[in-house]
This record gives sequence, C-alpha cells and structure tokens, in this order.
Amino acid sequence: MAWVWLILGGLFEVGFTTSLRHVDGFRSIPWTIAFLVSVTLSMLLLEIAARTIPMGTAYTVWVGIGALGTILVGILAYGESATPVRLLLMLALIGCIVGLKLTAGK
Repeated sequence: MAWVWLILGGLFEVGFTTSLRHVDGFRSIPWTIAFLVSVTLSMLLLEIAARTIPMGTAYTVWVGIGALGTILVGILAYGESATPVRLLLMLALIGCIVGLKLTAGK
C-alpha cells in the first residue's frame, strides 16, 4: 500500500507544480488554494509512504513521478517541446524509478 501512497503523492506533486505556474504571486486565490492543498497532500503521502519504503528511495521516486508528470503537463497543456532527446531522457528516468522500486527492499 505504501507504493500506492507514494504514487498518489507524486501525482499531487504534479498538481502543485502545475498550480504554481498560475498562482501569480499568490494573488490568484483559486490557484493558490489548489497549490496549498496539492503540496500538503503530496508531502503527507510521501511521509506515509516513507514509513515503509526507505526514505532515499521514496523521495527519489516521488520526485521522479513529479518531474515526469510535470514534463508531460508542459508538453500536453502548454506546448513545451517534445524532442526525441527529451523523450529518451524521460524514458531513462522511468527506468530509474522502476529500478529503485525493484531494489527497494525494506
């Protein structure tokens, strides 16, 4: 179950990075609320997952999920570049995340 919490936490990280793009110096109240809720849930779920998963592994996977998700949001919603090299590096990051999961131990 810890891995489920960790994945959800990583997805909420995507929520807070996406919200951060729109907070406008924290003047946009709806986006600021979305940011605060997302960052709180993301950190809470990371903490819960790290009770079982080694902290270094949990943190690295959490960051990786957040980074990949944020890149995908950038490409799909904001027209950021999707060059072959960028996509290859994303695949490498996915491979690293999977490798950490497979070697995590307890």
